[in-house]
Amino acid sequence: MNEHVTVTDVLQARQPLVMITAYDQLSARIVDAAEADMILVGDSLGMVIQGHTNTLQVTLDEVIYHAKAVTRTKPKAMVIGDLPYLSYHVSRAETVRNAGRLVQEAGVDAVKLEGGRNRLTMVSSLIDAEIPVMGHLGLTPQSVNAFGGFKVQGKTKEAGKVIMEDALRLQDAGIFALVLECVPSELAQEITQSLDIPTIGIGAGPYCAGQVLVFHDLLGMSFGHQPKFVKAYADLGSQAVQALQQFRHEVQTGVFPTLAHSYAAKKPRIKAVE
Repeated sequence: MNEHVTVTDVLQARQPLVMITAYDQLSARIVDAAEADMILVGDSLGMVIQGHTNTLQVTLDEVIYHAKAVTRTKPKAMVIGDLPYLSYHVSRAETVRNAGRLVQEAGVDAVKLEGGRNRLTMVSSLIDAEIPVMGHLGLTPQSVNAFGGFKVQGKTKEAGKVIMEDALRLQDAGIFALVLECVPSELAQEITQSLDIPTIGIGAGPYCAGQVLVFHDLLGMSFGHQPKFVKAYADLGSQAVQALQQFRHEVQTGVFPTLAHSYAAKKPRIKAVE
């Protein structure tokens, strides 16, 4: 791939694509050092950064703030900015304006939005404005209230057909990739085989063209319940707690700091004024 991953690179990728979320310069540097293809500045920040129970409270200004921190690191990975709830629901003009802010102010390479046939006009407007768009179907977190919670989508033949139709319509509208979240693996496989653009799975089985996970989840830094689709590749949360507990213990017992962690005065030492 090129020095900076582009839409063309994603479309022409010959091996499974890897996308990981990042929300600041530290997580962006770590993700880019791991050679992920794409960084998603997701509205999941509402849950893993802000502590909300869903993503609906996240604002466009907040996504821009976090995306700026990510793009400031100048990663090789392509950076996709999430369009948060209500930033693309009112009008085409407002959708283009909001997505344009993510590109112009935050420096993202593309935007992601949720929804199918009800978002086609918004997608087309963004494509007309030369803004690359990644789609998102299945469990779309911004629709959590309409879904009645975070539930697997497309389990019935009828529901699966709707998602398939939406995927094809989004492709026709011009998206360059499609996130499939929490759908049966058989449906994800069928959609992947039916599209000319890559699918990025999260809880959608092994047959997608790529996979995405949340930074905190895959590093074991999310306390509490984890979805079935999450695999933690480290236990950094527990390790961090242990390290901080050790620091507390050494401070309280006088073990830290030692002279090795201290500064010495210049010699000869300056005498205090009498």
